[in-house]
Amino acid sequence: MTAQFFIVDVFAERPYAGNQLAVVLSDRALSEERMQLLAAETNFSETTFVAPLVTECRRYRVRIFTPAREIAFAGHPILGTAWVIREFVAERSPESLVLDLLVGAVHVNFELGPDGRDVAWFTAPEPTLGRSHRPETIASALGISASDIDSTKPVQEVSAGVTAVIVPVRDLDALRRCRVTTEAFVKLAALGLPSLIYFFCLNTHYAENDICARFFFEAHGAREDPATGNGAAFLGAYLLEHRLLGASGFTLRIEQGYEVGRPSLVLLRAHEADGHREVAVGGSVVLTVRGELA
Repeated sequence: MTAQFFIVDVFAERPYAGNQLAVVLSDRALSEERMQLLAAETNFSETTFVAPLVTECRRYRVRIFTPAREIAFAGHPILGTAWVIREFVAERSPESLVLDLLVGAVHVNFELGPDGRDVAWFTAPEPTLGRSHRPETIASALGISASDIDSTKPVQEVSAGVTAVIVPVRDLDALRRCRVTTEAFVKLAALGLPSLIYFFCLNTHYAENDICARFFFEAHGAREDPATGNGAAFLGAYLLEHRLLGASGFTLRIEQGYEVGRPSLVLLRAHEADGHREVAVGGSVVLTVRGELA
């Protein structure tokens, strides 16, 4: 069996920034046990597996594993895996391809960015907005006070394969103070909340960007994600639903990863028409490691 191994940085404008992803390309299917062991070995937020390599109609079966479990949908694994397939598997660098995930088929397109590098974009499964929560109910578990949460915007669950809680905070200072620990996830679970928390504010480190975000999740302990594509997709649906930008469509630049030393840039397009929301997430991908599994 031949199994190629890649590490790429997704939503990165340079090497060793953005969100790390391990991608395994194999000429035959790996067992679930081995995939889970490999994901735990890399210890990245996600590792993806493309096996066997099937290229008919440019569709590729992809499975996504965290160090703790398999998941149905995640943003930076979609873009990073599609980029690896385009560079090292597909013929003639196609402008689009399809990944078959547990959540369903996800289309990925490639565009030339303003800096001359390719930008990968995926159209997210249409997110569903769920329950809202009072800031007073969850603030203490998030390491902030209820007054740090922006009361003009709802704290709300959003789902597409997985479920996250969107938490708007007042400013960058409140965003920096957010802390979600293992103990906090226990408290949130007791309240019936999922173990994925997406914070955002409308202040940014750089004037050319629109939103600053942080994302915490649970996988063998509490972790912070340097860049989160599915969280950005959830945010797009949330902003459209509540008309928080005063429009039925927008394009945004989202900063993330500064608190963990991996600055990231997530691109977001969203619009609503005829009662349906369409959200696309984009970013650049940088290769850092290429090899083979032992």
